[in-house]
Amino acid sequence: MLTLSGQNGGGQILRSSLTLSMITGQPFRLTKIRGARPRPGLARQHLTCVKAAAEICDGAIDGAEMGSTEIIFQPGKVTGGNYKFAIGTAGSTTLLAQTLLPALWQAKKSSSLTLEGGTHNPMAPPMDFLTRAYLPILKKMGVTINASLERYGFVPAGGGLIQFEIPSDQKIAPIEILERGEELEKRIHCINSHIPHDVAQKETNALFNQLDWPENTIFIESPENADCPGNVLAAEVTFANVTERVTTFGAHGKTSKRVSQEVAKMMTNYLDSEAVVGRNLADQLLLPMALAGGGKIHTSAPSNHVKTNIEVIEEFLPVKFEVEPHLRGCHFISVK
Repeated sequence: MLTLSGQNGGGQILRSSLTLSMITGQPFRLTKIRGARPRPGLARQHLTCVKAAAEICDGAIDGAEMGSTEIIFQPGKVTGGNYKFAIGTAGSTTLLAQTLLPALWQAKKSSSLTLEGGTHNPMAPPMDFLTRAYLPILKKMGVTINASLERYGFVPAGGGLIQFEIPSDQKIAPIEILERGEELEKRIHCINSHIPHDVAQKETNALFNQLDWPENTIFIESPENADCPGNVLAAEVTFANVTERVTTFGAHGKTSKRVSQEVAKMMTNYLDSEAVVGRNLADQLLLPMALAGGGKIHTSAPSNHVKTNIEVIEEFLPVKFEVEPHLRGCHFISVK
């Protein structure tokens, strides 16, 4: 049994460990869960991840309770099927999905996965990031997953609903993403639920002026079926080889100008750099690359999140990551 420590990290150590344990059959003990967070231990969304992973692989768990700082997870065999999990808060459904999907796409039976909770959480990748940036890269690697957002879920109410259809027995292949390729599309996307429409207009108009993008790149959605108000602003640029999408969230007392400035700064920083894969996407591609047994990406300076994720992956799989500095603060990350 592997013994791991979460003393210097957050929920990613737990989620990656669960995914890799399900796939490899390797049991693990994780201590000091989310030790670097103000409130260590299992929160609702992390507890849901643990229980969902155990159900999918018929695993056994010790310590699966709210606030627990230590668990023992002993996986069984992953079985495809129809699964539904509800977080019960605005905790991230997308992080739960990323925990479960790699195990399910390798199962011998096709699966459907329905998740309820937060779909747009400031501390996690929004669902639009998965569908427009993450899943297209998986498809290039040979893994096809059909995803749909049925109901938006914002903080603090949650109540969102996302669904995935996962074909069985899919083999993932290495990928190299070293150039952006031809620019194909730009989008300014505002999701504005139960909030006056002029807020969305102010944010999107300010953003396209700051980015100097054409006005026809603006898309505004006003979903009515969300359980609470939500305001999300994103900028997205799609190239032949990769998509970068940056997002920020409106909040009470936060001006439209500030919201647009945050998005503009993140997108401008990416476009002005030589990085190909954005920092958040790079972190999320580490595990698929490791499962493929190879690959290489060009990205910005790796965060501590990336370094911690690499350490966990290398504990479970016979792979080795290399992080090589490149020009203007960029890095190559490769796996062998």
